[in-house]
Amino acid sequence: MNRRWFTSHGAVGLLLATAHVAWSKVENWSFKALGACSQLKNAEAIKAAGGDYIEESVRSFLKPNQPDTEWQKKLAEAKASPLPVLACNSFIPGSLKSTGEDANHEGILQYVETAFKRAQQAGIKIIVFGSSGSRRLENDFPKEKASEQFIALLKKMGPVAQPYGVTIVVEPLRRQECNFINTVVEGAAIVEKADHPNIRLLCDLYHMLQNGEDPNDLKKVGHLLKHAHIAEKEKCSAPGVMGDDFRPFFAALKEVGYQGRISIEGRWKNEDLPNAYKVIREQAREA
Repeated sequence: MNRRWFTSHGAVGLLLATAHVAWSKVENWSFKALGACSQLKNAEAIKAAGGDYIEESVRSFLKPNQPDTEWQKKLAEAKASPLPVLACNSFIPGSLKSTGEDANHEGILQYVETAFKRAQQAGIKIIVFGSSGSRRLENDFPKEKASEQFIALLKKMGPVAQPYGVTIVVEPLRRQECNFINTVVEGAAIVEKADHPNIRLLCDLYHMLQNGEDPNDLKKVGHLLKHAHIAEKEKCSAPGVMGDDFRPFFAALKEVGYQGRISIEGRWKNEDLPNAYKVIREQAREA
């Protein structure tokens, strides 16, 4: 093998390899996994439909307010499940206020310590911080002051989550559900000020559609995204029921290199899921 052969053939090989990598990055672009927000009892149906994991509830699954004996029963169910529980939502109860005159950060931190410990035992990596009842502003409480409170809470919460390998993802909510942190841009500003690697951002495409947010806003916040939810705009149905086009959102996620998980959330039936997963994968591939 002489230098001339290697130069020509090696260059071609390198070009083909590079092209293959580029093609793979686009053609095979995908999130880490597709799941569904549901209870463990639906794991078999979700797996049969093509789902990879369950997104459970902190309050009903991890049971931070319940004794360890109750948690051990849930943990045993999870270990026997055909699908793993990799994320949890329904985080902070409304009785524990994150903002406002009755903010109770000490109580929240005690609550989340138990939640994170149990999450680690179950192999859960992501906990979604939506919790509209906890963070909703009441009695015209100033947003600026609420932001300071919420950021201060996240600054304390991140170091509690870190030893357990848990990332908290702040979920912007549609305006009809909550009056604080509604858009991904607003959520990103909060996360950046919290400034901790275990505090990141969630994008919920249903909430974005309801709010009328621009899919391109995902390009502004992509470096903070760690998890995603999806449902159709009109009825919060599973993708494919009403025919919503998520390609603009997927194109933005593809551009920022998002490779996290996506959970179907909202009002869906087990029989909706096979087509929903098919639609999501097809639209993501075509985006």
